Amino acid sequence: MSGHSKFANIKHKKEKNDAAKGKIFTIIGREIAVAVKEGGPDPENNSRLRDVIAKAKSNNMPNDTIERGIKKAAGDANSVNYEVVTYEGYGPSGTAIIVKALTDNKNRTASNVRNAFTKGQGSIGTQGCVSYMFDEKGLLIVDKEDFEMSADDLMMLALDAGAEDFSEEDDSFEITTDPAEFSNVREALNAEGIEFASAEVTMIPQTYVTLTNEDDIKNLNKTLDLLDEDDDVQDVYTNYDEK
Repeated sequence: MSGHSKFANIKHKKEKNDAAKGKIFTIIGREIAVAVKEGGPDPENNSRLRDVIAKAKSNNMPNDTIERGIKKAAGDANSVNYEVVTYEGYGPSGTAIIVKALTDNKNRTASNVRNAFTKGQGSIGTQGCVSYMFDEKGLLIVDKEDFEMSADDLMMLALDAGAEDFSEEDDSFEITTDPAEFSNVREALNAEGIEFASAEVTMIPQTYVTLTNEDDIKNLNKTLDLLDEDDDVQDVYTNYDEK
């Protein structure tokens, strides 16, 4: 993953999120509901809920909003049940795109996702058509501006906690983990006072595609923007190299 810093893209996403807090709060609210349904409302006994709470706090979601979401999911037996769905497909020039959504209406979500691909001159594929091009990893990103510890010390802490890899980029440190170890590594580093610009289980491309045709770039961005606007869509991964 060296040479492909995720931090610039995360800062870009955060700027977009800051302009649309309702969108990111809706996304995280659904993740809280699913986590509570699956593992209960007590974060001490629900690692997935702990991870979602950490994500919520990194996106500046107020504590009372988080607590209301947990109580609502725990106390309302008739609350909406969200289903995890994944779509895979191609953007311009064969760029790979994976879309993960939480939905209470699969037909609506499938239609919206297909429309986003079509409008960007792309196409939905079958399950597995592009996911083999990605590795699922836990990814923890530390902003150098907010960090005083040396790179070597952070690397040793991360590896001792069970991380797989550590890399230093221009403006960040990036720590990768096996998905199963993500929570343990995040919590161990949090206990050392380390804060993250981003902490999530994500899909990291094995190789990247560079687009040079302006129409291709415009069309891919059209697809990504439409997906970003859809409340059902939780995450979008692509092997497009924006640099």
